[in-house]
Amino acid sequence: MPFPSEETVRDTVILGSGCSGLTAAIYTARANLKPLVIEGHEPGGQLSITTLVENFPGWPDGVQGPELVENMRKQAEKFGAEMEMGHLVEADLSKSPIELNFGSKVVKTRTLIVASGASARWLGLPSEQALIGHGVSSCATCDGFFFSGKEICVIGGGDSAMEEAMFLTRFATKVYLIHRSASFRASKIMLDRAKEHPQIEFLTNTVVEEVLGVEEKEVRGIRIRNTESGEVREIALSGFFLGIGHIPNAKFFEGQMDLDDDGYIRSKDNVFTTYNGKVLDGVFCAGDVQDRRYRQAITASGSGCMAALEVEKYLEEHGR
Repeated sequence: MPFPSEETVRDTVILGSGCSGLTAAIYTARANLKPLVIEGHEPGGQLSITTLVENFPGWPDGVQGPELVENMRKQAEKFGAEMEMGHLVEADLSKSPIELNFGSKVVKTRTLIVASGASARWLGLPSEQALIGHGVSSCATCDGFFFSGKEICVIGGGDSAMEEAMFLTRFATKVYLIHRSASFRASKIMLDRAKEHPQIEFLTNTVVEEVLGVEEKEVRGIRIRNTESGEVREIALSGFFLGIGHIPNAKFFEGQMDLDDDGYIRSKDNVFTTYNGKVLDGVFCAGDVQDRRYRQAITASGSGCMAALEVEKYLEEHGR
């Protein structure tokens, strides 16, 4: 059944302006769909707080994260994508067209690409926040290479922390794995592997009170406290990695879309959204909001491309 042809109804709206959202914008804009991109609370996504990116194809000398995002944005705008700041207040995916409430206005759209990403969990220390991109990182795969031959730490007690620590032993000479408790959420096999690794030292019942190096604008160590003994000491190191997970930005779709126990969208073929196991009409997803495994700029861009192509196909099939 063809869509209504009101000028007030968009062909597609993209929630998110990271790699997945901007790649989707480039593809849908080139298809003359005039996408509206809602930038959200974290414009540019996690790359906007990343310094040097060396693993994105086409940049042999690397590229600064904000520069990569800005170039994607310019490319999308060149083909006709519209960018607006906004924060989703409410969505009604059951309506046709879909209704999105941004507080100051309601936008109607025939299709929706949810590319709202996932935000890293941080400890919330002022010193930690000041050194993000300068030795503080939430992505071992992205930044591990920069710490070759250095001592670093990983914060966390789940499988993510164990995986990060194991991966980082490829580069670092020593990895301190710091956990606030003596018990771990990690699976036994992952925990055993980490404990048996000669380069990993466990510091349990331990919390980080400060990341050192703010004045130097480079991590030079941490101040930690043992929660049982109260002992406070400093450890010299060069990298501070968070392994305490991510928070997917999909809470507005609870009760309208299938989410897993941690709030990630349960995607079908990395792009289709479902509700009660049935594919949702006209609603697609891309990037870290549905990807808890890879979380890379290139995989996010790839799924953004996939979502855009599915939007084109969907609109064609419905007479647009």
